[in-house]
Amino acid sequence: MNDVLFGTKFTNTGLKLKGKQVRTLTNKKMTKVRYGIVFMLFITVIINYMDRSNISIAAPFISDELGLDSVQMGLIFSAFGWTYCALQIPGGWVLDKLGNRKTHAYGIAGFSLATLLQGFVSGFSGFFLLRVGLGAFEAPAFPTNSKVAASWFPENERARAVSIYTSGQFVGLAFLTPTLVLLQDSVGWRGLFIVTGIIGIAWAILWYLYYRDPQHSKRINKAEYDYIKEGGAIVESSSDKNEPSARKIGKKDFAAVLSSRKLWGIYLGQFAVTSTLWFFLTWFPTYLVEYRGLTFIKSGLLASLPFLAAFIGVLSSGFLSDFLAKKGISADVARKVPVITGLLLSTSIIGANFVESNSLVILFMCIAFFGNGFASITWVFVSLLAPKRLIGIAGGVFNFIGGTSSIIIPIVIGFLAKGGDFAPALTFIACITFAGALSYLFLVGKIDRVQDYVESESYSAKL
Repeated sequence: MNDVLFGTKFTNTGLKLKGKQVRTLTNKKMTKVRYGIVFMLFITVIINYMDRSNISIAAPFISDELGLDSVQMGLIFSAFGWTYCALQIPGGWVLDKLGNRKTHAYGIAGFSLATLLQGFVSGFSGFFLLRVGLGAFEAPAFPTNSKVAASWFPENERARAVSIYTSGQFVGLAFLTPTLVLLQDSVGWRGLFIVTGIIGIAWAILWYLYYRDPQHSKRINKAEYDYIKEGGAIVESSSDKNEPSARKIGKKDFAAVLSSRKLWGIYLGQFAVTSTLWFFLTWFPTYLVEYRGLTFIKSGLLASLPFLAAFIGVLSSGFLSDFLAKKGISADVARKVPVITGLLLSTSIIGANFVESNSLVILFMCIAFFGNGFASITWVFVSLLAPKRLIGIAGGVFNFIGGTSSIIIPIVIGFLAKGGDFAPALTFIACITFAGALSYLFLVGKIDRVQDYVESESYSAKL
């Protein structure tokens, strides 16, 4: 039965309550709950990077007060990356077992507590162990972001969603650093860790209270639910024990995500994307000061420009990709072209080897990092290619291989630049990004989902 109330069309859904038929009115206008979800992911990414980068602000004061030398500080810096990479695959397994809501809530609370406790340490061992803990609890973060986006967004909007929350890392790096400097100036380095830790714990509580997957959300209406599900969002019913998602994760599942050519194409492509990122996170300011002769303050101001370019790049890539998808352009063009184009633009970093003007150096760096941002919608391929049941594990492998760049790139660049010439290091980065573009062209191939062996076994059993 249909009704019209104040010019709005409603439908009698006929729900039952305590054995009685209850007539309910459901507004057919689609809700926009998914936009609030992507904003929550955006804030989560900013908090991720706030807790990763606060130690770079506090480092000089920590080493002075605690009497730590450069070797000890280097070990503390590296502690995050080692555990973050090592636990990517286990983190994906945890995600597939606990689900989006609990994984993010526990993870954010865990790494925020590790951050807060850094404000109370008295020596090297305490700092090292807490940074190890920070990396461990952050490990499932981006696989969870990807799975949340896959749950809440139809395929023709997913690249936009990924680009919005991914831009949080560039917003954090470009704008958050001055804020953290002012915070430390006000409350000291210990207060910096305590305040940022409290912010994260508060956000973990808010996430747990307000986030629900679409099938459990009370805020989404049927119109939006049907829209995202029919558009390819991965909405699963936890009540159906016969669904593949209810099966235990085993060795065959890990083998499945490690044996696919398509998935290896995006794994290697992600290493290429994150390699450029880690150059800018580690060596770029040193390059400007020691190899280009800029003052520390001037280099700090100029170093923010490529991050702004990357921020513009990642947003424009996501919106362009979804625009092409909505126009009916194939996924091979709408999804792959921005990533391949971005990786090819990143090779322009090599141009800095052939110019003397610092302005031109910054220009090449901005183009390269814009390209890096433009290619950063790569997470969309995890949800498009991985078996639906194994998105968490595939995302863990994807982020693990990408995360190894945080260890490999700084070390290799340091070796290449040891003789006082930085040109080989920039050439190295350009070659990696070019190889990443080739992996999307020749390894990923056509965009279609990798067959789940469980579904194949079920199909064979029916024959």
